[in-house]
Amino acid sequence: MKTLIECVPNFSEGRDLAKVDAIVAAMREVEGVYLLDRESDADHNRSVITLAGEAEPVAEAALRGVGKALELIDLTKHSGAHPRMGATDVVPFIPIEGVTIEDCIALAKKVGRAIWERYRVPVYLYEAAAQRPERANLENIRKGQFEGLLEEVPRNPARAPDFGEQRLHPTAGAVVVGARKFLIAYNINLNTPDIEIAKRIAKNIRFSNGGLRYVKAMPVDLKARKLAQVSINMTDFEQTPLHRVFEMVKREAERYGVSIVGSEIVGLIPKRAIEMASDFYLQLENFSPAQVLENRLAASLAGAPIEATGKLAALATPFLDAVAQPTATPGGGSVAALAGALAASLGQMVAGLSRKKKSQAAFADKLSDALAEFRTASKEFAEAIDRDAASFDAVMAAHKLPNTTPDELTRRQTEIRQALFVAAEVPLHVARNAVVIYERLGQLEGLSSASMLSDVHVGRLMAVAAVRGALENVAINLESMIEAGADAVIVAKLRSDAAALEARVSESNSNIVAGKPTS
Repeated sequence: MKTLIECVPNFSEGRDLAKVDAIVAAMREVEGVYLLDRESDADHNRSVITLAGEAEPVAEAALRGVGKALELIDLTKHSGAHPRMGATDVVPFIPIEGVTIEDCIALAKKVGRAIWERYRVPVYLYEAAAQRPERANLENIRKGQFEGLLEEVPRNPARAPDFGEQRLHPTAGAVVVGARKFLIAYNINLNTPDIEIAKRIAKNIRFSNGGLRYVKAMPVDLKARKLAQVSINMTDFEQTPLHRVFEMVKREAERYGVSIVGSEIVGLIPKRAIEMASDFYLQLENFSPAQVLENRLAASLAGAPIEATGKLAALATPFLDAVAQPTATPGGGSVAALAGALAASLGQMVAGLSRKKKSQAAFADKLSDALAEFRTASKEFAEAIDRDAASFDAVMAAHKLPNTTPDELTRRQTEIRQALFVAAEVPLHVARNAVVIYERLGQLEGLSSASMLSDVHVGRLMAVAAVRGALENVAINLESMIEAGADAVIVAKLRSDAAALEARVSESNSNIVAGKPTS
């Protein structure tokens, strides 16, 4: 399979399983679509179906699901704890392998238009596919739910759909279609039926009210179980991990004299999220995802020569081989980004181990914050490895454009200048991030275990290498920009920014090399 897209349509039916079966059957008729999971909840009166496959089959399956839901679900007769505005309530597309979020945005727009044209059900676009800033948040679109929107949409132009007439379908409402990163739907149940407590907790933990970043939350009344639930959507589990959400809900619940009786995952969850929670609660020392059997098997099946080299060498070998190839990319810019990623990863290791030590208990919260920052930075550096290579490839492609006519020559020169600007900006961004990590690692010296000081210093040296390596690439691209006739003001600004970054690492870096205190 060359590409893999996930689609997680939510249908407003969780009690009549025969109807859910029929919707699933309609989607499974499409060849090349894989049903990964299905979950139905009677209290929410909602079903979440997880599909995967290549773009076109997944899109067609989603369309057939919408059609079957239109046929079977009547929202005028529907009630449940979960907010909804459509028989098919939301249809998100998520990039998994070989596709980008931009690909999913294009697919969301294509499917949204097809839903209106095929079924005459209006469509709103949300998350990354949103056409208006306020519609990136699903809550804003769904405000008022089916009953309220049925009356408001026809008379309020601000609530008009992105596809279709300015009205809701009388029984199927509207569908919200979008593109997003992987989302974890996570519910935590409290040992109380008091929905007001769940409401206060949800308000305190969600980002829109100053709570945890990448967390959305709302209260749900589980009347059948006589429990109050905090229903949570986690939009970036690597930056705000599962265990942090659980612990915050637990502490908030204790303020009201209640406790957690259980939690649940709705749909699927990445293995990495479970690994992170296990590492936190088990306080595993020197834990690596490479120790997970399934991860090792996947690496072996992908061709990593684990039996011929050590497990760490096997992880590094593919990138080293790529750099060693007699091709222009990946080159120095990608290597500089890797150095930054290594610096941030060492910061993760030091912060993660230090916060588990009793001697550093007073700094546990600060170390947890640092851990999250280093994790985010490491991910950004890793992405920059590919961005740097792509930016150089774009420069080479621009040089190959035809230049036989005046118009072609003008277009070629413009494309070259634009490509060179990006090729300079990418490593400059790496250098900026590396300076931040360099300084953050310096702050970590006073928080971490003394036995890990050498790791902090190595991390700072790697950060300096990332800064200077990236700035070398900035410099050579600036020279090319001048030759290509780029705006002198832009070149001067980029050169000034680069010099300022170099200055921030120069003085204290000499102290690291000499083994002197750096903070």
